[in-house]
Amino acid sequence: MPDFILLMHNDTAREPSAGMWDSYFTSLRQRGGFSGGSSIGSGETVRKDGPAGTVADHLVGYIRIEANDLADAKSRVAGNPVYECGGTVEVRSLPPGED
Repeated sequence: MPDFILLMHNDTAREPSAGMWDSYFTSLRQRGGFSGGSSIGSGETVRKDGPAGTVADHLVGYIRIEANDLADAKSRVAGNPVYECGGTVEVRSLPPGED
């Protein structure tokens, strides 16, 4: 089954509650294909030569899932606290063999 990553942006209209996250993770686990995730803290960019680009401040977390296809992965956004609170969730495919 293909792998996808859900990237949460920090553009919610209201702050998601801890209970919302608990419910969402329970739902993902029950549906199958949940492979983990985390909030994303501050950091820096690095580059061997030349100036590095800026840190993507709008990304605040990720969730990795397995889904049948992009449509199935997008359906798993329902209930995501960022999404439900008016924020943006990017759904991106992870190419095979790039674990």
